[in-house]
Amino acid sequence: MPRKPRRKNHQRLKTWPITFSPFARALARMGSVSMSKCHSQSIENPTPPSASNGFIKGTLEEKPEQSESSDEEFEGDVQADFSFFDPKPNDFHGVKTLLQAYLDDQEWDLSGFVDLILGQTTVGTVVKIEDDEDEGLFAVVSALNLWRYREQKCVMSLKEFLLLKACQEKGVSDHLRLLLGEQARNVGLLVSQRVVNLPPQLLPHLYDALFDEVSWATEDEPTEDLRNSFQFKHYIILSKIYKHKNVEQKRKLSSDSDEATIYIKPEDEIFHKLSSWSFCFPLRTQQPAPHEASFMILKSQ
Repeated sequence: MPRKPRRKNHQRLKTWPITFSPFARALARMGSVSMSKCHSQSIENPTPPSASNGFIKGTLEEKPEQSESSDEEFEGDVQADFSFFDPKPNDFHGVKTLLQAYLDDQEWDLSGFVDLILGQTTVGTVVKIEDDEDEGLFAVVSALNLWRYREQKCVMSLKEFLLLKACQEKGVSDHLRLLLGEQARNVGLLVSQRVVNLPPQLLPHLYDALFDEVSWATEDEPTEDLRNSFQFKHYIILSKIYKHKNVEQKRKLSSDSDEATIYIKPEDEIFHKLSSWSFCFPLRTQQPAPHEASFMILKSQ
């Protein structure tokens, strides 16, 4: 079933981060810049996503690369209409595939983690192509309360993983232990993963939809405990970045340290700038180039 239309004239509560209004604008600008640098796809006259019959749609016009086995050149664009849906059990394999390397090469209960995301239907979104028989999944975003799910094996493994990595950073471990322990009632794990070529124009609407749902859940959930579980004061974000390791590159980029970091997802750069504190650690999963993971704490105001 497609997502329900958003409630109109709904006043956002304080749990909705006010920083995400400029975030959406900045993300749109960053998306247009990144797309201008990418020659593998072109977007012409993009249609702004809009709610229609329960769908929130975005149009991608992509110019596919010519196949080596094809004798004829393909001319024209491939158009796909993306829609936002509530997560459901049938999305299990798609979500699990997107989150396969969420904790690097750590062995943990990923299936249980995916079940938590799919079981929380009031807050969370998956992105698919409208009327696609294969129901291929292109993105997932959700926010999980770490206290609510504290006894779940997957959440316990995630906390252990983060604390182990935090020990490598001086002064970080104590802050993180407090956040994952005493303060966990108001801490949300912001889970966001997608395919690389998802149109960047969809991202502001995807995050806006998530924080709208968080705000509504503080009023609409059936019990007080559930309503309180979405009163987030902090968000935890795990992301992947690439840092230049070449010495000469470091010298050239020393005037601007941000230039030495490449964000796999452009919105993570904005998250990083808005975060209260963060730390990085190397990944052991084999990558085309050495990658690191960035751990960020974002305040909700």
